[in-house]
Amino acid sequence: MFKHITDLAHTRSVTEAIGFFLFHTILLVGLSTFLGHYLVTLGVIDGTVGSFFDGGSIHTMIGAGWTLILSSLVLSGKKLTGDIMAVVIAMVGVYLAYTVNVMLGMVVVGYLTTLGK
Repeated sequence: MFKHITDLAHTRSVTEAIGFFLFHTILLVGLSTFLGHYLVTLGVIDGTVGSFFDGGSIHTMIGAGWTLILSSLVLSGKKLTGDIMAVVIAMVGVYLAYTVNVMLGMVVVGYLTTLGK
């Protein structure tokens, strides 16, 4: 399940995609918490950050950026940047991460890892 977890060009099965989703979502929660805390401490953001699962806060923007970066790395690693449908799916994932929920955007990224080269 967690084989090739950092190899973004690897074509995954459904169970490997679930492991990819879990690993990178947990990594995102840690990164978002760390960045949110230090952005408030350094005065870049005013007020409080809120929790990761609240939504509508700095965590949503960090999560949407994470989804954008991760999906673009998957697409470029698999050499799917010329496939317009894969690019549209990645953009839908970023849109869902920003408007609906970051977890839903990460599901789309997990799906992108199952596509063949």
